[in-house]
Amino acid sequence: MAVVDAQIHTWGTGLPSNMSHWQVTHFTPEEAIALMDMGGVDAAVIHPPGWDSGANEMAFKAVEDFPGRFAIMGAVPLDDPASRAKIAAWRQQKGMLGLRYTFLHDPARQKARDGDYDWVWAEAEKAGVPIAVLATDLLGYFGEVAQRHPGLRITIDHLGGRGGLTTLKDDAAMTHIPELLKLAKFPNIAVKATGAPGYSAEAYPFPKMLGYLKQIFDAFGPERMFWGTDISKMPCSWKMCVEMFTENMPWLSASDKKLIMGDALCAWWGWNRMG
Repeated sequence: MAVVDAQIHTWGTGLPSNMSHWQVTHFTPEEAIALMDMGGVDAAVIHPPGWDSGANEMAFKAVEDFPGRFAIMGAVPLDDPASRAKIAAWRQQKGMLGLRYTFLHDPARQKARDGDYDWVWAEAEKAGVPIAVLATDLLGYFGEVAQRHPGLRITIDHLGGRGGLTTLKDDAAMTHIPELLKLAKFPNIAVKATGAPGYSAEAYPFPKMLGYLKQIFDAFGPERMFWGTDISKMPCSWKMCVEMFTENMPWLSASDKKLIMGDALCAWWGWNRMG
C-alpha cells in the first residue's frame, strides 16, 4: 500500500508566519525524506509556503532530486491579470499537480464571494487543473462553484476546518462539519483529511477526531477522502499520523485504506508517481 501525504510544507529560510508550525528556520525536503522513511510515508505533496521566497524553487528541486516522492500544489497570484494565461500550461511543469489557495480572511474571502476569482475556476476547469482550498467560511460558496463547474476537481483542505489558524480543539473546532458534509453531493468535491491530530486536545489516537473522520468517510467515501498531515503542525510523529488511520479505524476495509492512504489522491490530482 502506497502511503502518500496530501500536504506538507518545506522551506529553507525564515520562520513560519503561522505560529502553529514548528518555529524553525528550515524544514527541507531532505529533512522531510528522513522523517518520511522513519514513519513509513512513501511520498508527499509539497505546498510551498509564502514565508520563504525560495520555497517554490526548493519544491521543484525536490521533485528532481527524489523521483516519485514529491509533487507540488502551487499558486498563481489571484490579483495579477497575467495569471490567467499561466493556467492552461500549469500542469506542464514537472511535478505540478494543481493550484491551492487560502480563503480564511478578507479581502480574499470577500473577493471570492463577489466573483472576482470566477475566472480562476473557469480557466482551471478548462485546463484540467485541480484546485485545493482552505475555506471554512466559504464551504457553501465552493458548493456553488462545483455546481457551476462540474469538470473542476475541488479539494477542501484540513477536514474543512481552519487548520493551524485556530486554537479551538475537538468539538469546538469541528462546528463546520454539517456544512462540509453537505458538499458530498457534488461528485467533483473531495476532502483532505489532513491535520486531524492538530485539532485535538486528546492523546493518540485522538478518539473524538476519529468520530468526525468516520462522518466524513460515510459522506464522501474512500475515493474522495485523502490522508495527510501538514506534518510541521502535528503534535505527534508521522508514524502515529499513519497509524491513526491504518490501525484505529475498524470501519475501513483493506481496499478503503489503500485508497485513502494514497491511491485516491493520486487519481484525483492526476499524479502518476512512476511516470
